[in-house]
Amino acid sequence: MAESKDTNEAIAELKREIAELSGLSLATGVILTQLLQKIASREMNPQGAAGQIVNNARAAIEGFTAQQNSDPVMKARALDAVKQYEDQIRSVLRE
Repeated sequence: MAESKDTNEAIAELKREIAELSGLSLATGVILTQLLQKIASREMNPQGAAGQIVNNARAAIEGFTAQQNSDPVMKARALDAVKQYEDQIRSVLRE
């Protein structure tokens, strides 16, 4: 019975930590997106600047994950996140 209680407490703690990390990730993503939108909007070619930012991010992810022999799930999620950020950044930029 004590083992079950310990397991339930550990699961509850992990759920709390995941919720906290999700909140931190959301706030970081929102701030980052707004910052990148502001930076790109000041460029002569804002869409080109956005493209350069996300292409550099993709290359960095590819390089980091290859060098660190990272989990493929982490790499896939990171690349998906770059696509999400790209869509959000580009949505407010002029053509």
